[in-house]
Amino acid sequence: MRILFLGDLVGRSGRSAVIDKLPGLVEDNQLDFVIVNGENAASGFGITEAILQDVLDAGADVVTTGNHVWDQRDTLVYIERQDRLLRPVNYPSGTPGRGAHLYTARNGAQVMVANVMGRVYMDALDDPFAAMDRVVSDCPLAEVADAIIVDMHAEATSEKQAMGHFLDGRVSLVVGTHTHVPTADHQILENGTAYLSDAGMCGAYDSVLGMDKEEPVNRFQRKIPGSRFTPATGDATICGVAIETDDRTGLADRIAPLRIGGRLEPVQPYFWSDPD
Repeated sequence: MRILFLGDLVGRSGRSAVIDKLPGLVEDNQLDFVIVNGENAASGFGITEAILQDVLDAGADVVTTGNHVWDQRDTLVYIERQDRLLRPVNYPSGTPGRGAHLYTARNGAQVMVANVMGRVYMDALDDPFAAMDRVVSDCPLAEVADAIIVDMHAEATSEKQAMGHFLDGRVSLVVGTHTHVPTADHQILENGTAYLSDAGMCGAYDSVLGMDKEEPVNRFQRKIPGSRFTPATGDATICGVAIETDDRTGLADRIAPLRIGGRLEPVQPYFWSDPD
């Protein structure tokens, strides 16, 4: 099965690039399932229902989030009727929405997607490791789910790596989001789980984490806010990671990064053009 995960959409630049390019990526590369982190899609803060629908219509099967999930207050209401929008699974019991769900891929396979948030330098949610243990115990790979994808939304690389090893052999992919900078450590772990510390963002990289440079630089210099952060409007780079899974085990056979457009060096998964 071919699965694509795209990092955090940031503002109009990022979401426009994804909405424009994703349909062709799905068709040209016969992608079976696509996950997009959309937590910065609405002017950099949260995601509206209209934007969510645009991303889904472009070819995303699921949209994950993170610490900005509630920045658009309407999300507290519409998330209950949008089962293809996930918030972190380790929010306390009773929080609106869902943190993990089983979906049907284009090829008919069953794909579990889980969104979980770290606690190092982040909001103090419930234990992410205990939460993920419950998810994979309730929906075992190769028994209930044909693939399991985990979006680990976290600041600390060490916490993301620990989650990768904790779930190694139990899920198809653990991919980090939140820091907006793509890492180069894509690998298949010892027991068959694909791992990447951060997928990067889909946004303008002539920026500070997708935001217009002036205000972040001002705050670092002066230690006081001058104005609101606003997303950068330059050409966006689409950043993400692709995997292929084994149909029998659900574990990863291959993993490779994706970068299209904008300022970063372009790269496409080598196995998209490799029939073998």
